Amino acid sequence: MTDSELLEAYCLKSSEEAFAFLVRRHLDLVYSTALRQVRSSEMAQDVSQAVFTDLARKAAQLRPDTFLPAWLYQVTRRTAVDLMRRESRRQSREKRALEMTDVNSGTSVWSQIEPLLDEAIESLGQRDRAAVLLRFFQNKSLREVGEILDLSEDGAQKRVSRAIDRLRHFLTRRGVLVGASGLALTLTTNVVHSAPAGLHLTISSASLISGATLQQAATTAITKTIAMNALQKSIVTLSFAAALAVGIYEAQRAARLQLRNHELESLQVPSKTQADILGKNLSDATAKLDQAQQELEQLRQETSELARLRGQVARLQKDSRELARLKGGVAHGDIDSTDTAAATWIGRAQELKQAFQRAPEKRIPEFRLLTEQDWLDAAKDKLETEEDYRRAMSRLRSTAEGKFADLIQPALSQYIQANDGKFPTDLSALQGYLKTPMDPSMLERYGVFPANAIADVGLGGKWIVTEISPVDAEFDSRLILGPSGRGSTNFKNNPLDALTPALQAFSAANAGQQPTTVSELLPYINTADQQEALQKLSQMTASIHPQ
Repeated sequence: MTDSELLEAYCLKSSEEAFAFLVRRHLDLVYSTALRQVRSSEMAQDVSQAVFTDLARKAAQLRPDTFLPAWLYQVTRRTAVDLMRRESRRQSREKRALEMTDVNSGTSVWSQIEPLLDEAIESLGQRDRAAVLLRFFQNKSLREVGEILDLSEDGAQKRVSRAIDRLRHFLTRRGVLVGASGLALTLTTNVVHSAPAGLHLTISSASLISGATLQQAATTAITKTIAMNALQKSIVTLSFAAALAVGIYEAQRAARLQLRNHELESLQVPSKTQADILGKNLSDATAKLDQAQQELEQLRQETSELARLRGQVARLQKDSRELARLKGGVAHGDIDSTDTAAATWIGRAQELKQAFQRAPEKRIPEFRLLTEQDWLDAAKDKLETEEDYRRAMSRLRSTAEGKFADLIQPALSQYIQANDGKFPTDLSALQGYLKTPMDPSMLERYGVFPANAIADVGLGGKWIVTEISPVDAEFDSRLILGPSGRGSTNFKNNPLDALTPALQAFSAANAGQQPTTVSELLPYINTADQQEALQKLSQMTASIHPQ
């Protein structure tokens, strides 16, 4: 049964079995959260008692869509904080003594993470916090996490991974350096402590008594029990149900005496305690200093980038004025030989634009990324023969593809990092990782292929992003993007070469679109070489999902 169904059974039918089942299901979460706050098993039991008593009293007031683990987590933290605020100086020393002998301290990494964990979890968004609580505090599988949060198993994996990454960033800012996988493993092995045996029975009974007493008329015996609890709360800090049995009372009394003994022992070594406090303060100060230095360095980089951009703007403004002057000089015939050369250069750039207007099939969508300077650079050499024009057009396409690569490469790296090293199967998946959305027509010119489909790329990984077909196979170079960078090669010596005519025929027959699967090329295969290349490429892409 779900939490909602159990709560409904308790509220409508006063089902003690349903409430006891809720206590057993969530006690470890509540107890572990309380233990991290109060550093005392007995006090954590008291907090757990109070939390479930609060649940018994307020169950009917909870909204139907309440996520119970998150509600219990928030109430546990609030109850524990209230308890600690009411503690005297003696109880604070008890807490430090417990920290010195905490058997649950775990590894050195966990000892650094534990004091910050609840604050880090509190900083997460609601759904990220719910994912962490389900996955690590309640040991739910990814499938179960997805079912509870209305996500697919893959979506639950991404949600948990994103939450772990945000926890890691939070801890890093506090001076705790740990990797994402290391943090997940540390949480799995350390975050949940099993509550003492029999505690859920005690809490179920006491909580049901307390909740029922506040909701309806109580019998004389229950009234006496509540009165006795209140008396013990004033004697032993917030021991909410200590009088339910003589054995529990005696155990708590013995624990208090043991804590006082630890206090007396700690008073004999005040210098060590002070040294620990000073060491922690020094560690905090060092972490803050490191953070300030990082922020200062980032500010310096941003300032340097701003200066560079201002310089570029100034140069562009100067070039614009110079171009306007040259154009005006050509019109009036009053420029010297240097200006004549510049005007000729500008004229070649205009001729190159006109050549593309006459042959629009030579253009590529990436041209919209070009600047006037890019057109001038492409036209720096003479344009007299057809080969001259083809070379200039190829240079311009290469420049535009380079600008495309500058935008898509960071998005590709972010996608791979966010998806556990997996390569995208479709470039449209990178849209969400771009600062601004990209025209789909640019992405359609590129596909995801096995790395061994292109000879000697040397970019790492099993998969690459590359152009599907060339515009001018003789002069163009093929742009290649991989996990470790970018490169280029000619359109020869790989299985895609023989398929170029088929790719071009498909594009012409489908309004410029590119195929999304190898099988779509079958109607356009005309030769044995093409059939052999298609079969080889099909074998390489048989498991197209990367890694």
